[in-house]
Amino acid sequence: MDFSPKTYTQSHDFQTQSLAKTFLANVFSWMFMALATTALIAYVASGNEAFLGLMFNQQTGGMSMIGWVIMLSPLGLVLWMSAGLAKLSAANLSLLFIVYSILMGLSLSFIFLVYTGASIAKTFVIASSMFGLMALVGYTTKTDLSRFGSLMFMGLIGLIIASVINFFMKSSTMDYIISFIGVLVFTGLTAYDVQKLKRIGASNMEQGESMRKATIMGALTLYLDFINLFLFLLRFFGNRK
Repeated sequence: MDFSPKTYTQSHDFQTQSLAKTFLANVFSWMFMALATTALIAYVASGNEAFLGLMFNQQTGGMSMIGWVIMLSPLGLVLWMSAGLAKLSAANLSLLFIVYSILMGLSLSFIFLVYTGASIAKTFVIASSMFGLMALVGYTTKTDLSRFGSLMFMGLIGLIIASVINFFMKSSTMDYIISFIGVLVFTGLTAYDVQKLKRIGASNMEQGESMRKATIMGALTLYLDFINLFLFLLRFFGNRK
C-alpha cells in the first residue's frame, strides 16, 4: 500500500472535496425547500381576500397593524436565529427557518398584486440564472474572495442606509440607483457566501449538531441573497398591473 506524502495529499484533498460537496448539497436543499415554500405561500396568499383584508386597511388603503407585523416579523426571526445560534438546537433552528420562509411568503404576497405573473416569472428566471452563475464562480474560483466579501458587506450597509433615507425622500431616481447597487451587491455576495460555505464544509467540523446548525444558517444566507437579488431585479423587469 502506498503511504507516500503525495498519495496522502491526494486522499486528503478528495475527502475534503467530498465533505464540501455533501455540505453544500444539504445547504442548497434547505434553501430550495424554503424558496419553494415562500413562493407557494406568496401565490396562495395573494389570492385570498380574507388575508388581504387583514394586511391592508380597507378605509385608507395602507398597511394595517397586522400587515406591518407580518412584514417585519421575518426580520425579527433572522435576528433571533443569529443571536440565539449557540443556544438554539438544530431542530429548533430548522423549525424557525421553515416558519421564516412561510412568513416571507406572506409578506411577499404583495408582488402578485403589483406585478404581472409573466414578469414575475421572467424575473425569477433571470435571478436564478445570475444566482446560479455566481454560485458556480464562488465554488470553482481559486481566488480568495474574503476582501471582496468585505467590500460587498460595506456596500450592503450603505444600501440599507440609502434605502431608509429614500423611504422618506421617495425619490424615483435614488430608487433606481439603489436597485442597481442592490443587484451588484447581492450578486457579489452570492459568490462570496458560496465560497465561504464551501470552506466550512471542507473544514474538520464534527458531524452532528454543529454541522446541522451550519447547514441551516448557510441555507438562510443563500436564501436571503437570492430573495434580495430577485426583488431588486423585479424593480427593473417587473411590469406593473
